Amino acid sequence: MINLRQTIFELEKNHLSKYASFSDATLGRENKSNPCPIRTEYARDRDRIIHSKSFRRLKHKTQVFLSPEGDHYRTRLTHTLEVSQIARSISRALRLNEDLTEAIALGHDLGHTPYGHTGEEVLSEFIKFNHNEQSLRIVEILENSGQGMNLTKEVKDGILNHRLGLKPMTLEGKVVSWSDKIAYISHDIDDIIRAGFLKESDIPTEFVKVLGKGHTKRINSMILDIITNSLDKPFVSLSESMQKTMLGLREYLFKEFYFSSKVKTEEGKAKDMIRFLFEYYIKNLNLLPQYILELDTSNEQKVCDYISTFTDRYCVRMFKEITVPKNWQL
Repeated sequence: MINLRQTIFELEKNHLSKYASFSDATLGRENKSNPCPIRTEYARDRDRIIHSKSFRRLKHKTQVFLSPEGDHYRTRLTHTLEVSQIARSISRALRLNEDLTEAIALGHDLGHTPYGHTGEEVLSEFIKFNHNEQSLRIVEILENSGQGMNLTKEVKDGILNHRLGLKPMTLEGKVVSWSDKIAYISHDIDDIIRAGFLKESDIPTEFVKVLGKGHTKRINSMILDIITNSLDKPFVSLSESMQKTMLGLREYLFKEFYFSSKVKTEEGKAKDMIRFLFEYYIKNLNLLPQYILELDTSNEQKVCDYISTFTDRYCVRMFKEITVPKNWQL
C-alpha cells in the first residue's frame, strides 16, 4: 500500500513556511498509537473532534441569542464552522499547517456550557471555570465516557490558549485565536441586525471607514490585514491600527447590545435555571453518570463537568423533569 502519509510530509517540506508546524515533527500524544497510512496526526485529531458527541452538541448551544426562534441565527456549532473557515483561509495564505489549524478551530469551543458565556458565569460561582480550560478537559477526559480523545499536544495547546492574551505554542494556534474574534464580532453584528436590535447605519463611521460596510467586507478587511501583517513573519497578528478598530467595535457591541436590558432579562432566567441544577445535583450526586462519579476531583467539579455537557434544550428538559409534577397514569 502506498504510504500517503509520507507523501504529505514531503509536500509540507516543499510548500509550507519555515514557521509552520510540520506534521512529522509533532510532539505526539499522551498515549502512543499506530500511525495512520493516509493521514497525519493533526488530520486524525481533526477527524476525532468532528466525529465526537461533544462536537455534535454544539448545534444546540447558544452563541449570542438564547433559544432563538429563527433558523438563520448562529449557534455555537455554526460559529465553530465559521472560525474554522476563516482560520483555514489565513493559514493557507501564510503557508501554515492547515490540518493543525482546522483541528484547533473545530475543538476550541467544545467546553462551552449551555447558554454560552451566561452558563460559564454561573459555574464560575462554584469553581474556577473557563470554557477554554473546559474544552481541554473535554478532549483529555470527558469525551468517550471518560476516555478522552488522546489528541496531539499541539492541538490541545491551541484549544487551551485560543483566547486573546494567551500564548499558544504554534502560529496555527494564534491563527485560531484571531479567527475566533474576527468570526464572532462579524457574525454577532449580522445576528443583532437580523434581530432588529441594530441597523447597519447605526454602526459608527470610525469603524465603517476601516472595515467597510456589511458582513462580508468586515470579515475580508480583517483577514486581509492579518495576512498582510503576518506573511513570512514569525508571528501572527492584526496590525496595530486594525487591532484598535476591532477592539473598539467589540466594546461598542458590549455597550449597545451584550449588556442591554433586553438581553440581560433572559440571561437572568438562564442563570437561575443553571444555578438551580447545580444545587440539585450537588445534593444528588448519584444522578451523575458513573464515569464522572469516578473522576478523582471535587464534587463541585464533577457537577460542573456534567452540566457543561448540556445543550440549551437538554438543560431546560432536566429543569422541567425536576421541577414540574408528572401526571399520574391511572
